[in-house]
Amino acid sequence: MTVCAIEPAAAHENGAGRAGCTITADGCYAARLALAGDSLFPERWTLDGPEPYAVPLPGNQPEEPGTEVQPLADGRVLIHRLVDGRHAFSLLYPTGPGTGELPLGTVDRPEEGTRLRLLPPAPDGRRAYALAAGRHSAAVWLVAGGGSGPERVAEVPGGCSGGVWLDREGRMLALDRESGGRTKSVVVDLGRGGEVSPLLQIAPGSDDRVLVADPDSGLLLIRSDAPSPGEARLGWGVLGSTLPVRFPECLRLPDRRVTPFAVQPGQMLTPEGCAVALHVERVDGAGWIGLWRPAERRVHHVPAPAGWLGGTGLWTADGVLRLPYSVGAVPCGVATLTMPGEERRPEDGSPDDATAEEGAESPFPRGERYSTQLPTGKTEMTVHHLDSLADVPRPVPLQQAPLGRLVTN
Repeated sequence: MTVCAIEPAAAHENGAGRAGCTITADGCYAARLALAGDSLFPERWTLDGPEPYAVPLPGNQPEEPGTEVQPLADGRVLIHRLVDGRHAFSLLYPTGPGTGELPLGTVDRPEEGTRLRLLPPAPDGRRAYALAAGRHSAAVWLVAGGGSGPERVAEVPGGCSGGVWLDREGRMLALDRESGGRTKSVVVDLGRGGEVSPLLQIAPGSDDRVLVADPDSGLLLIRSDAPSPGEARLGWGVLGSTLPVRFPECLRLPDRRVTPFAVQPGQMLTPEGCAVALHVERVDGAGWIGLWRPAERRVHHVPAPAGWLGGTGLWTADGVLRLPYSVGAVPCGVATLTMPGEERRPEDGSPDDATAEEGAESPFPRGERYSTQLPTGKTEMTVHHLDSLADVPRPVPLQQAPLGRLVTN
């Protein structure tokens, strides 16, 4: 499971744009707003069978462009609409030829300047959360899976963005909080009434944001201007580690925007061996996929499949990147990639000689490939560590990763 921050298209402060669809943490379901002519309607994709297939979930009228959808682990789809000045939440499910809808309740429209949006899917797949982010404070709402309607579960001082789950229980949520003109990532413990504590503090004057987290390995992908003031760069660190954050030069692509969207799970003791999928975009909007590991000194650039739902994908534990796409001939499809040089095995376990780069040309000339070395300089990261549940007043955010005493290297 990989959890990444998703921001509305109107705000790109943490570098993660709106995804083409949303996938459950276990990779079984996806949901998106699909087009029928000029009308939008919810659509659920089933991804855990022999072949992916889509189920339309249209309502009585087309959906508005600002509507959000998110799949749950049981196959129902949460929908968030703005209705009569209020945020309305319902669960959609197929009922033969029609669509069933279970209203969950509403949240009053926040004050001017406050945006309410869904957070990435919770790791357990049973609950769903939303973030109401204002200029001076933010509220986390449990909008599905609670007892009776939407419930405010945390209040965080300061303007907040992002949203990344750090554990598999869906208890520890990382947010990027603005305070004093600087942005730092904090952890919100939903199991302790929204208790807030620091997570990422690279330098006093830097803006430090968490983009992606993998609960198995503790790998964090971050964006910070600490190594190059005025330039937000992509880096990586390990939650609970005393080692510094690193900012590989190979991730520094001139005139390109590089955004991580998926990390290979299951690498418990080797975070540097996790495969990472990157969405690489040029200023003219053209984009492709980058494949990278923290232990390597280059990014492998490969074309995205036609119709890719940009910024969306999921790694399997055995190293297969699954990319949802939709084109005229294949309205619901999943393309697969592996790291170059690695064998891809179909579900029956038989070898498959095809790899991600075979038969595919780079989307730009060979002279523009980037494979420069990792920098020798390292930037320090300050994190708060916990030794054990018995020694600290709050739970360990990532399995048994230490997160309690202050460590600076």
